[in-house]
Amino acid sequence: MYAITEDRWTPAAASRYLHGRFVWPTTGQEPAERLIEELRRIGRRIGRPTVLIPTDEESAVLVSEHADELAEFFLFPRVEDPGLVRRLASKQGLHELCVQYGVLSPQAAFPDSYEAIEEFAAGACFPIVAKNREAFERRRNPAVPGTTRIQGPRELLELAHGWGPKPGVILQEYLPREEAEDWIVHAYFGAGAAEPVVFTGVKVRSWPPHAGMTACAYVVSNPELAELTSRFCKSIGFQGIADLDWRYDRRDSRYKLLDFNPRMGAQFRLFESAAGIDVVRAQHLDLTGREIPRSGQRDGRRLVVENIDLPALLAYRRSGYTTPHAPARATGTELAWLAADDLKPFVTMLARFVRPGAKHLLQMYRSRR
Repeated sequence: MYAITEDRWTPAAASRYLHGRFVWPTTGQEPAERLIEELRRIGRRIGRPTVLIPTDEESAVLVSEHADELAEFFLFPRVEDPGLVRRLASKQGLHELCVQYGVLSPQAAFPDSYEAIEEFAAGACFPIVAKNREAFERRRNPAVPGTTRIQGPRELLELAHGWGPKPGVILQEYLPREEAEDWIVHAYFGAGAAEPVVFTGVKVRSWPPHAGMTACAYVVSNPELAELTSRFCKSIGFQGIADLDWRYDRRDSRYKLLDFNPRMGAQFRLFESAAGIDVVRAQHLDLTGREIPRSGQRDGRRLVVENIDLPALLAYRRSGYTTPHAPARATGTELAWLAADDLKPFVTMLARFVRPGAKHLLQMYRSRR
């Protein structure tokens, strides 16, 4: 295993299981040609075919759109349409695909000017959610720091003043958290007619609350959602690892697709089959010509991300959000950082994240006061 990291002190870079590390800070604004040349240089240094696993949308788009240039050194799934991954990583592209293939998603608007935002604000039902529209644009010129809940027209128009003449945002219907439940699906779709590996689970807490990374989640079997995901991915021709966020809307008893991340998700180790297969192992076996053992997912497992679950737990206490599908007791717990046989990533995480986390909690306390 090799890792490409933004600096020497990234927690994952401290793992004793890494054979090699490549420190490569990037901004997301570099020309694609420079990024591809650096990846090819890394491939030459490794010296043998290597399974390539993107961990964010930008790298997934880069690999998909420059597959021919990278294939000399790396193994990765190929899609017939190289532009599909960029569409999936785009909030607008995903919404259009959902409409095209009959998958429910929240109502959305894609304003291209301040005047269009004013027109939207005059008739919209608030609150709404604002997100950055395109994968690379969120690095170059982000309109919002992340998924942002906007309470009313005045707040929207004030924010929009800073979005420039071409707002790179999606304004999306807000699904009330009191009437919804967050589900996650991780899957691997291999080449040909091979049966996909699909895992389903329910998200209990995230950070920032209701809009950010998974802080705590459980593996819960959901055949309906697994089938819905498989049908959609096969229809659009997607291959590879996918991390999807769905929201179950209790008002109409329907699942609505919020995000499609065409790459490995941060919480992928929550999901494992009885045969010990997760989506990364499934991809590795498939791309190296071996059979993927078939068995059911291990229901009841829990993931806890130590550095963000404590503030999330405090934030959710009075939120009104419930997850009735979560089991009362976990059959096992997967910690994101702490491992008895590999302590350095946990220690590095503490040194790097505890101070910002404590600062955020203090700000929350002061705002409530």
